[in-house]
Amino acid sequence: MPRQNLLIYLLGTAVCLTVTCMTRTGLSEEPLEFEYHEDVIYGVGGGEQLILDWARPKKFDKPLTAIIYIHGGGWTFGNKNGHRDEIQKAAREGYFSATIGYRLAPAHRFPAQVEDCKCAIRFLRANADELGLDRNKIGAIGFSAGAHLVMMLATMDDGDGLEGKGGWFDWSSKIQVGVSFFGPTNLQSEFPTGSNKLVVQFLNGTAAQQPEAYRLASPITYVNAGDPPLLMYQGTKDTLVPHDQAIQMVEALTAVEVPGRVEFLIGQGHGWRGPEAKRTFQEAIEFIDEQTNKTE
Repeated sequence: MPRQNLLIYLLGTAVCLTVTCMTRTGLSEEPLEFEYHEDVIYGVGGGEQLILDWARPKKFDKPLTAIIYIHGGGWTFGNKNGHRDEIQKAAREGYFSATIGYRLAPAHRFPAQVEDCKCAIRFLRANADELGLDRNKIGAIGFSAGAHLVMMLATMDDGDGLEGKGGWFDWSSKIQVGVSFFGPTNLQSEFPTGSNKLVVQFLNGTAAQQPEAYRLASPITYVNAGDPPLLMYQGTKDTLVPHDQAIQMVEALTAVEVPGRVEFLIGQGHGWRGPEAKRTFQEAIEFIDEQTNKTE
């Protein structure tokens, strides 16, 4: 039986239902030997050292496309170690890859998490020559709260603020392409009780108490015509992030003709396993590869 997934492609203002095959323009044919560096300090936030892990092929002949992973956990738990396997896989396929650690609520409220992720991107750009990455080809993949942070990196322009005090301010924090796995896009909307508690912790109050924080923390606030392509995956039975969050983002992106794609997985919840996980994870890498190599 064919899988029951709804694919919606956004091409300018056109929205159509279709299925397509994506070509892999930059992936290695054979797994490559790679090097791995853990707990690399990329900045300081709130008096804490901010760290990431990174991996890359041992041998390469040109600057590498970068694939950055940002973990989920409702902005309150989780850590970078959860994506070590993914960055090693990306390195074996010929990419520079990193997994970012960031400060967590409630000890550190918004905008700490956004500031840290922005600092990490600036660090990578500032040190691109030494790290071997192409500073103009940085994509990011996030899950749940991490997907929210990826979309903030994609939609916020350098003049929008929330850069923090972590350093590397001569460099842009905006990414070239983003992938969101079931990430919230508009925190001003209503959420189920369970996830609403996390949002309240993250933003230090309810929407009535902190209306400006809810606006500033919503990726949809910053959508504009200059934004990079975005790929979103969303389950239709997600009990934490309603699939309407993805629909709202689709409408905002379409209105300003930002290219991208959203896939609604029928019957899936807040995450999935097995063949669909393998497929979507690989498609995320292929999407980044395709978008960053369009001009070559």
